[in-house]
Amino acid sequence: MEMEKLYDEMEQSNVRFIGFTTMEGRYDFGIVYTSQFFGKPLIICMQTGQSALIDGADIRDLDYLLTKFKLPNYRVAMDLADFLDEVVPPSELIEASYE
Repeated sequence: MEMEKLYDEMEQSNVRFIGFTTMEGRYDFGIVYTSQFFGKPLIICMQTGQSALIDGADIRDLDYLLTKFKLPNYRVAMDLADFLDEVVPPSELIEASYE
């Protein structure tokens, strides 16, 4: 098999683990803050293993959150959006770091 390596980077990243509950249930997430991927943090749901690179625009797209994290309903998506709004840097900060 012929393979062309696109990148192979190593870096020290900040990783944050957060668990919380809402009226809908319990949630456990890992957040990897990295300079890769245009500064978008990698959000990992520890229960389902679903993950996504998320920025401010993604947080406001409830359909995207429903699909990406396989959520059961919009109420859970709104709870997740509220949570992500607290832990994901504003898009302006992400964009400014790459200008």
